[in-house]
Amino acid sequence: MLYEEQPMKIKIIQGAIQEQTADTIIVNLFDDVTTPGGAAGAVDKTLGGAISQLIANGDLTGKAGEVGVLYPRGDIPAHRVLVAGMGKRDGYDLEGARRAAAAAIKKARDLNAKQVATIVHGAGVAGLPTDAAAQATVEASLLALYRYDAPKQKKDESHEIETLTVVEFDAGKLADIESGVEKAKGIVAGTAVARDLVNMPPNVATPTKMAETAAKIAKKHGLKITVGGRKWAGKRNMGAFLAVAKGAGEPPKFIVLEHNAMWEDLDTIVLVGKGITFDTGGISIKPVQGMGKMKADMGGAAAVMGAMKAIATLNLPLHVVGIMPCTENMPDANAYRPADVITASNGKTIEIISTDAEGRMVLADGLVYAGRYNPKAVVDLATLTGANVIALGAGVAASLFSTDDALRDKLAAAGQAVHERLWPMPLFADYRKSIDSDVADMMNSGGRFGGVGTSATFLKEFTDYPWAHLDIAGQALSEKDEPYTPKGGTGFGVRLLVEFLLNW
Repeated sequence: MLYEEQPMKIKIIQGAIQEQTADTIIVNLFDDVTTPGGAAGAVDKTLGGAISQLIANGDLTGKAGEVGVLYPRGDIPAHRVLVAGMGKRDGYDLEGARRAAAAAIKKARDLNAKQVATIVHGAGVAGLPTDAAAQATVEASLLALYRYDAPKQKKDESHEIETLTVVEFDAGKLADIESGVEKAKGIVAGTAVARDLVNMPPNVATPTKMAETAAKIAKKHGLKITVGGRKWAGKRNMGAFLAVAKGAGEPPKFIVLEHNAMWEDLDTIVLVGKGITFDTGGISIKPVQGMGKMKADMGGAAAVMGAMKAIATLNLPLHVVGIMPCTENMPDANAYRPADVITASNGKTIEIISTDAEGRMVLADGLVYAGRYNPKAVVDLATLTGANVIALGAGVAASLFSTDDALRDKLAAAGQAVHERLWPMPLFADYRKSIDSDVADMMNSGGRFGGVGTSATFLKEFTDYPWAHLDIAGQALSEKDEPYTPKGGTGFGVRLLVEFLLNW
């Protein structure tokens, strides 16, 4: 359920995995192993070479994604042993650990396990840092088991795992494991919020619902919150945000959350998320095919919302501001039109070419508002352009534009670490020429070609600080199950932003 903490209990204990009383234990195996070592070797020895025999017979290969099942029949306390394939040893990384953990925990769920014990994937012979490997193991396990509580008369009665116990033989590693597990729990809580919001139907995940979500997070974690409506935005001359909201039946909400708002000696980082809770295209209406997917057009705001929950849960030593301008984009007698000229809150004028280029309009006023915090950096996230999906592919990577090389590199490194990948893109001066206007400072669209670049260049006009823009179109909603991301809302951006801030 939304706002609820992960119902599955997480425990950490020191001991031998083969001695655990859980009904299911999880060990692992690389694809080049003929005689298992480490935890798998200890289990193998206790079971009289059962794992070695399966390897010799070709029933266990250790390939990535494979999960072998053994039934000890009383030789150890566990009812079953799962052997997760880790794939190739060369180049094994945290993403490999995540995928192994996800495959194993889903297999355990399918086998109706209730009490599961696992080793930390990758922290042994793979040589990954213990805290990072523990975080990866628990994070992927929890994310893989995520389910959206859909409004159905007949609820999903499938089995849920009650307890996941992380087992470590070396007592000296327990502190690092505890640190990694705590990070994982906070990040997963934030990611679940983002996934839930994207998965909700647009008649539920309205701007008002977004504001209510922010209020619950603020109350629970002691965040400062501001929620502005039409009058509030009007007093601040947010013409771009209000133009998009003119045709909306649902009242718009300009949402601001602040972590450590009272600490003046901390670096300030501002996160801005596009919050179009449903995008019809407005007067420049979209084709009916696929329009339902536009419920995910608030994926940027959802990511910022989830990140703020995770940041507060982990109590990061930074002043972090989350800005989420939320509105529908609807056709209406009052809706803004092509050829209108709109004035944003920094005084710049915008000729409307397409009302379907609305995300950059709400972000424009969000980015101007970010400047009041004198930030060290501002990062915006938006499902902004179909051009991003054409350029980089759905579910592959987000585009990264930045006016600051150090900021760009930090974000790219964070994306690589959590496998929410970013690809650096240019802010060529040519793109600015594409949005030159005869009747205003700029147009809100540069046409069909180079859309991902022209949209980023448009946003740059509203920044005067180190800034990065992440076009996450194609990333917020998945049409297929991935190892630890079920079909639907992905929560893309939450893990990336938290990793970025953890290493600020």
